[in-house]
Formats: sequence, C-alpha cells, structure tokens
Amino acid sequence: MEKNKEEGKQKELDREESQDKQIQETGQVVLDGNSRKHKVELLTVIGEIEGHESAPSHSKTTKYEHVLPKLALIEDDEEIEGLLILLNTVGGDVEAGLAIAEMIASLSIPTVSLVLGGGHSIGVPMAVSADYSFIVPSATMVIHPVRQNGMFIGVAQTYRNMEKIQDRITAFVSKHSDITKERLEELMLDTSQLVKDVGTMLEGEQAVKEGVIDEVGGIRDALDKLYALIEEKKSQK
Repeated sequence: MEKNKEEGKQKELDREESQDKQIQETGQVVLDGNSRKHKVELLTVIGEIEGHESAPSHSKTTKYEHVLPKLALIEDDEEIEGLLILLNTVGGDVEAGLAIAEMIASLSIPTVSLVLGGGHSIGVPMAVSADYSFIVPSATMVIHPVRQNGMFIGVAQTYRNMEKIQDRITAFVSKHSDITKERLEELMLDTSQLVKDVGTMLEGEQAVKEGVIDEVGGIRDALDKLYALIEEKKSQK
C-alpha cells in the first residue's frame, strides 16, 4: 500500500517536472487536471512572431518552426480533445503568422483563443483562427496595413505584392470573424489614431463590437467554452 502511494507521488512529481520543462522551453503544456477529465493542449503566442530570420537574442519570440510541428502533433494525437491559445503578441513575420493561423483554423479539434495584453498586427488573424475567441477588457489589438522595410528594387511591383499580402490577411480575418473586409480596411487606413502609423487600436470591448473577437472574458470563460465545444462535438458522434 505504502509502495503504491510512493509510486503515485513520484509519478505526480515527474508529471509536474515535465510540465515545467515544457513551459520553459516552448510555452506549451497539456492541461488534464480538470474535473471533466478533458485533455487540452495549451499553446502560448508571446512576443514577436519569428519567421525566416532570427529576431535579436534579447527579444521574446514565438518561433513558427516550433509551433507548426506542435500543431501537427496535436492533430495527430487522438487523446488531445481541444486547444487553448493564449496570445500576447506585437505581431511579426506575416508569412509565419499566417501559416500558424491557417494551421489552427484547419485543426479538427475544438479551439479557443484568449487575447491577453495585446494581439497586434499579424496577431489578429491568429486570434480569429480559433473556433471561438475571447479578449480581456484591458487588452488591445492594433489593425494596420502591411509594412515593409529596406531597399525596393521595383516600387510598383513591390506595392502590388504588398497589396496581395494585405488581401490575404483581410480575407482570412473576415472569413474567420464577424467583421467585413470593407470595415477591416477602413480600420487599417484610419489616420486619426496612431501617431507614427495608419491604423486603429481596439480595446477589448471595441474589438467585440467591431466583430473581430467573439466575446470579452478571461481564462475561466475560455476554458468553459472550450469544454462546452468538446462536449458538443462528442455528443454529435
């Protein structure tokens, strides 16, 4: 009896140590201690979305080469029932952000996102890629056009390419939320709000009113919604 107790304690310690290591290395962990016994994967999108080029070493980043394989593993794991995405990002590489957003949107399991702090720039399509999205009241989302730095060899060609990228972003966001493409473009081109840029900053409730995010709420609301989506999916089988 005592031996079984000791083995149980050791397993729990090993589990906690494994979770701590996962959080430290990738910001990802499996949540399976809830009373409903649902196995949920947690994915955090923090800082800058790092793409094909490495960000400075002192920057907090989310690396797409880590996230994409993890999402593929989640889809392939029959035990994972849902995905919770926590976002606090300044944006970053457009191609990498869209790749992550498309992967999340194509998952067959229920997904819920929660914007904490900020979900700016390419963080917007990542936030709306989930089946249902939340934002805390104090969080903000900056919506602005695609920007590019550096030397342009062909200005007209570069501009057309940027327009195409912009169209991909607005089409994705409007498809996965309740805001229209036309309204999204209006917010992107607003000149009255940002001092050094065009665009719009939406606070929590404003993001919901504009139809970008589904609901204002916190972590408990997000988990409850995810559990409800999981149970709804199970009942349909």
